Amino acid sequence: MNGPIRRLALAIFVGLALLLANVTYIQLARGPEYRDDPRNPRVLLARSSKERGTIVDRSGKILARSVQDPLAQGGFIRRYPQGADTVHAVGYSSLLFGDRGLERAYASELRSKEDVTISDMVAALLGRDLRPQSLVSTIDLDIQRIATEQMDGVEGAIVALDPATGEIVAYVSHPDFDPAPLLDATSAPAGDALEADPDQPLLDRVVAETYPPGSTFKIVTLAAALENGVASPETPFDDPVEFDLPGSTATIRNFDRSTCAGGGEVELAVAFTRSCNTVFADLGIQVGADRMVQQAELFGFGDPVPFIYDVVASTIPSADNFTNNEAALGQSAIGQRDVRATPLQMAQVAAAIANGGVPMQPQLVREIVDADGATISTTEPVPGPRAVSEDTAAVLTELMIDVVENGTGRNASVAGLTVAGKTGTAETETGPPHAWFVGFANDGARILAIAVVVADGGSLGDEATGGSVAAPIARAVFEGWSQQ
Repeated sequence: MNGPIRRLALAIFVGLALLLANVTYIQLARGPEYRDDPRNPRVLLARSSKERGTIVDRSGKILARSVQDPLAQGGFIRRYPQGADTVHAVGYSSLLFGDRGLERAYASELRSKEDVTISDMVAALLGRDLRPQSLVSTIDLDIQRIATEQMDGVEGAIVALDPATGEIVAYVSHPDFDPAPLLDATSAPAGDALEADPDQPLLDRVVAETYPPGSTFKIVTLAAALENGVASPETPFDDPVEFDLPGSTATIRNFDRSTCAGGGEVELAVAFTRSCNTVFADLGIQVGADRMVQQAELFGFGDPVPFIYDVVASTIPSADNFTNNEAALGQSAIGQRDVRATPLQMAQVAAAIANGGVPMQPQLVREIVDADGATISTTEPVPGPRAVSEDTAAVLTELMIDVVENGTGRNASVAGLTVAGKTGTAETETGPPHAWFVGFANDGARILAIAVVVADGGSLGDEATGGSVAAPIARAVFEGWSQQ
């Protein structure tokens, strides 16, 4: 074979090798991506022809279901009877936009397995049920609706859960959206409009947004002081008009720009009830960076809350960031500066105290059931690491009760319930403060923990406080819960 022919043969061989490599790459490496791409018409056909199981609330009210498509024989349409009220908790299953929420987290269980594939044929021969399974969620639709109504016209989030089990009763992010326009093959304009909306209705503020927690973080600061023997509720502190931050010209003032209790000295318990910034900045510095950060981490700061959805981690700077910077530590002790928390994280703080110091992993699904309604699996409570001792939790509970009975949280009080809580009015650099309330209610047999945040003060704007805006929202949820 002469040289030109050898070179031609080599070129052909190299070309064939490249083609084979490309086909192999497409089939093996990119194949699943192309197969599952919602623009793939085969995917659209397969998804529309498959029935999905129902999702119900804890009492059986339907949150999501599949119905026959009148325009496509053998096809199904997903329906969400509660519309926007449960969209961030339940999610959606869309031909163009994929799955979200419970629809995504439990996609394998919810989808029918009747694909007529070899594996499914074998499974059928072995007696496996290929029909879709269904979910019993932890959501209480009645409480969910109350919480949703309370957030009408404002931006923020509400999480309410059972501290003993971690079961989430209400899960509200607002602004919300109706998933119905996203559910067919012509939904691209609706999806584009939602993505372009400056109010960000697609953003799940329960788990994907962090806010400065403001004075609600004083629970963590006080816990660190009690756990480490730095102070007790009776410990006296100076009561100045303003607290000079060490090593800085900056000062910390109370919300009303006055003393906490008339000047002189004030007990720590009174300072907590009245949410005095001057005392808690001083207390944070006395606790020290290492113990402050360690206590925040025990409550869950620094790591995402374990959950079926992706959760943004709540943050507090590392202890190294406070070296030779006690001013920053004092500001962080009152939930300002670089401290950030998701509403789910602050609900976990309240729930941990209500549960004797142990937070339970939050849950959104109670049971998975088969097509005949028989239980396949039940979600068991999962305790997290202990955040504080039982004794500290008991002391914090009493102090938080006093906040609601005699302090800044009076607007969360409900007749017939013992309500414990902490308000927060978190200053921001860009606008009005965020209004917070975190706490729990006890009717003698049950406990419900809650976190409420209203971004930018809601309708009150610069005049908003946690006590005037967020506490009444918590009260409405507690009232609805107590009447069940």
